[in-house]
Amino acid sequence: MSTERSSRTTRAVTLLDEDDYPAYTTGRAADMLGTTPAFPRALGEHRLITPLRAEGGHRRCSRYQLRIAARARELVDQGTLAACRIIVLEDQLEEAQRINEQMRTQGPEPQPKSSA
Repeated sequence: MSTERSSRTTRAVTLLDEDDYPAYTTGRAADMLGTTPAFPRALGEHRLITPLRAEGGHRRCSRYQLRIAARARELVDQGTLAACRIIVLEDQLEEAQRINEQMRTQGPEPQPKSSA
């Protein structure tokens, strides 16, 4: 295998490992979720996920978005009508906890000295 081809293959594998890389078409996402393509489209319309558009205009979802969609599917299957709001709040809580932990491990920031 040429060095150039090996480099492209390594880059592609690296991108596919990233949670935010839009690797899945709406149809593939629906297959993975066990839904019709209308379900991930509806999640996008309700702004729970924001699929990126490929050059051809097709929606593409990331693994992170698929996890959110799977959680939405789980809540909808349980009869929870406020699924989108619950997921947004769960996601915000998780982000706040991550930031708090990050701040805790970094310690307090030094305070600027006053020139009084």
